[in-house]
Amino acid sequence: MPEQIPTVGRIVHYLSYGTPGGEYTSQCRAAVITAVNGHGIDPGTGDDATAWDVDLAVFNPTRQFFNQHCVQGEADHAGGTWHWPERA
Repeated sequence: MPEQIPTVGRIVHYLSYGTPGGEYTSQCRAAVITAVNGHGIDPGTGDDATAWDVDLAVFNPTRQFFNQHCVQGEADHAGGTWHWPERA
């Protein structure tokens, strides 16, 4: 499968951080890419060849927020990163 290229308007998943005390766990949230900033460094692999840095509009059940310079994290799905949605 060819590499997917992020573009403005694409839907992705943003992984929330959760709370330090564990009251809330990290959760995948729907997000829309609002800007593509180029390549970043994947926090899971340290690889900059496949990670993208984008700005997101993130949708939570009770609110939405905007996150600038969010780095792609396909390898480990770390909190604060985005990834392509899993196929059902």
